Amino acid sequence: MSQPMISIEGLTKAYGATQALRGVSFEVPRGQVVGFLGPNGAGKTTMMRILAGYAVPTAGTAKVAGIDVVLDPIASRRMIGYLPENNPLYEEMMVLDFLQFVARVRGVPAGEQRQRIHNAVEHCGLKTVIGRDIGQLSKGFRQRVGLAQAILHDPDLLILDEPTSGLDPNQIVEIRNLIKELGRQKTVILSTHILSEVQSTCGRVLIISEGKLVADDSPERLAVGEGGTVYVVLASRVGAALQAADVRGILERIPGVSSVEPADSEGNGTLGFALRYGKEDPRRALFETAVKHGLLLLEVRRKHVSLEETFRKLTAGEASPSTPSAAAA
Repeated sequence: MSQPMISIEGLTKAYGATQALRGVSFEVPRGQVVGFLGPNGAGKTTMMRILAGYAVPTAGTAKVAGIDVVLDPIASRRMIGYLPENNPLYEEMMVLDFLQFVARVRGVPAGEQRQRIHNAVEHCGLKTVIGRDIGQLSKGFRQRVGLAQAILHDPDLLILDEPTSGLDPNQIVEIRNLIKELGRQKTVILSTHILSEVQSTCGRVLIISEGKLVADDSPERLAVGEGGTVYVVLASRVGAALQAADVRGILERIPGVSSVEPADSEGNGTLGFALRYGKEDPRRALFETAVKHGLLLLEVRRKHVSLEETFRKLTAGEASPSTPSAAAA
C-alpha cells in the first residue's frame, strides 16, 4: 500500500484555554482533491497552518508523505505549496520579479528556474500581466499569482485556504477551473465556504466543527444524506372541496413522515403540502393513502437533503462524529 500524502493522528491544538483542534485524525491518499469545510472558528485554518509548518500542534502528529511536519519541517515544506487566505504578496514587485524571488527562496536550481516560472505562468494564465506590478492587478489576478507561487517548485501537495475569497462570480469560475486542472496532477486540500465549489471541484469532503471531525465522505453522499422533502399537490377524486386541516392530518399519519407544512398548490380546489421525512421514503405509502381517502395526486416531487442542509446539521451539533468512509480509500 502506498504512503498516504497526508496522515493526521490525534491532532490537538490549544491556544490557552481555547481548544482549536480536539483529537482530529484522517488520511488523504495521493492524487485526491479534498474539500475542508467548517464554520468560522471551527479549526480549518489552524489545521492548514499546522500542515504547512506555520503552527505547532499541542498533541498528536501530522505527516506529509510520511515526513513529520514538526520533526522535519524543512523536508515537509518542500512537498507543499501553500496559499493562505490573505495571500500575502509584495505589491511593489513585478509579477516576474516576484516569481523569480520565490524560486530562489524555494531553492529551485538556477538552471531550472526559467522553465519552472514559465510553467507556473502558463498554468495560471499570467502571460498578459507578467511585466506589471502586483499592486496594479485585480483581485482575480492576484489570486492567480498566489497560486503560481504555490506551484512554482512543483510540490506534491497543494494547501489552498479560501482561494476564491473576495472574488466576483467570473473570477470564482476562473480560479475554480484552475484548481480543477491542478487537481489532475496534485493532491489538493481546499478550504472554502462556498459549498457549490466543493461539489464541483472535490471528490471528498471533510467537515470540522468545534475542533472535531464530524463528517468524511463524498459530496454526493453527503448531499443525499438521510431524508428529504416530498412536495405534493392534491385534489379530490370526486370534485368535492378539500379541507386543508383534514388533509394535513391524513398526511401526517403516513409512516416515515416527520412533518407536514403548506406548500404551493395549483388553485381551483387543489392543496399543496411539503412532507418532510427521515430514513424511510414515504412515497409508496403516500400513494396508498391517497387511494384510500379519495385523493388525486396531481404532482409528487422529491427533493433530497442538500449539502448545505447536511453541513448546517453537522455543524449545529445535531449529529455525532462519523467514521471515515469508503471515500477515504
